[in-house]
Amino acid sequence: MKILIVGSGGREHTLAWKIAQSPLVEKIYASPGNGGMAGIAECVDIENTDITGLAEFALETGIDLTVVGPEAPLVAGIADEFKKRGLRVFGPDGRAALLEGSKVFSKEFMKRHNIPTGDFRVFDDYSEALAQEGIFGFPVVIKADGLAAGKGVIIASDRQEAEAALGQIMIEKKFGSAGDRVLVEEFLEGIEMTMLCFVDGKTIVPMESARDYKRIFDGDRGPNTGGVGTFSPNDVYTPDIEREFRNRIMQPVVEALNKENIVYRGVLYFGLMVTGDGIKILEFNCRFGDPESQVILPRLDSDLVEIMDSVVDGRLKEQDIKWSDKSCVCVVLASGGYPGSYRKGVLIEGLENLGGDDIFAFHAGTKLIDGRFYTNGGRVLGITALGADRKEARRKAYDAAEKVCFEGMQYRKDIAE
Repeated sequence: MKILIVGSGGREHTLAWKIAQSPLVEKIYASPGNGGMAGIAECVDIENTDITGLAEFALETGIDLTVVGPEAPLVAGIADEFKKRGLRVFGPDGRAALLEGSKVFSKEFMKRHNIPTGDFRVFDDYSEALAQEGIFGFPVVIKADGLAAGKGVIIASDRQEAEAALGQIMIEKKFGSAGDRVLVEEFLEGIEMTMLCFVDGKTIVPMESARDYKRIFDGDRGPNTGGVGTFSPNDVYTPDIEREFRNRIMQPVVEALNKENIVYRGVLYFGLMVTGDGIKILEFNCRFGDPESQVILPRLDSDLVEIMDSVVDGRLKEQDIKWSDKSCVCVVLASGGYPGSYRKGVLIEGLENLGGDDIFAFHAGTKLIDGRFYTNGGRVLGITALGADRKEARRKAYDAAEKVCFEGMQYRKDIAE
């Protein structure tokens, strides 16, 4: 098979790495790819937003399966365009991808079907939002409605911070048109948990549990990011929690999608909070998580390409998906200044010092120039390690992270602590 992977981040490098292990695969292309993916895939200079260009490339090259990594092309309808041209694609169509593309759509969807989530209000007028910002007390969660690269969520601890957040989103347009509408949500207290599931329209199968870290600084301080660390499995995911997730969250969501004639095929990501009142959904994503993929896919013992094929063809129930008992930890090395402004083109040193079958450097924002790697994004590398337990995986990941350096490099020291 010829596989095309759309995207250029750490998730896409992890997907390429896992897909390359399948005996079904003859060649992998990545568009646009990154420095680390160049060793696995042939990188093609087409941006992931150029849906027509990607479809034409897939037709001309004889691509058997396209795997879409990021959310933006999915929300823009890449799956619809590919299917219209008779191309096989792993990822939901534009309507299904609205679960991530519009936070208002997803919250109203959950409300219609009595799926557990936090209370919320929607505003498209700044003055009205300002007048009711404290409707749920403080802290309060303020979200831009549209896509904001994982950064459009602000937790305001008091009225002053809430006013500043609304101003950034609705007046300054920090996230562009994504902030034309905002949600003001009640703050849910508890322990976060991430569950990714394969879905083929009717059958839904959960992957292994994970937990990610959004805040840039230790102790969950500082602004939100796209994710700066993660581990799997999440020990919060006990047998009782698993039953509750399957019965009150996972299955009802698929049934609700079918009731609304939304055929969801791909990966459905559940961002969850385990509260004193049970599990509640924080958000949906319509694709593999980043950096959750970096700790979930190394634990997958089954052939990922076979699973994806079964999802596209509606045969997921035939799969017997197997997982490793090992633990996995990923520490993201980020550029100085991220998630704000940061430099690009900084030389990365020390990658050649990483060794061992259970240690991986998944490239997120790198560029390969004359055989040397340079930074090319905010999240630069996901240093990932497998271990017999979380303690061992954590030690190995941090030992490996200390061998890599570039000017301004920052990373949290408390991932999987």
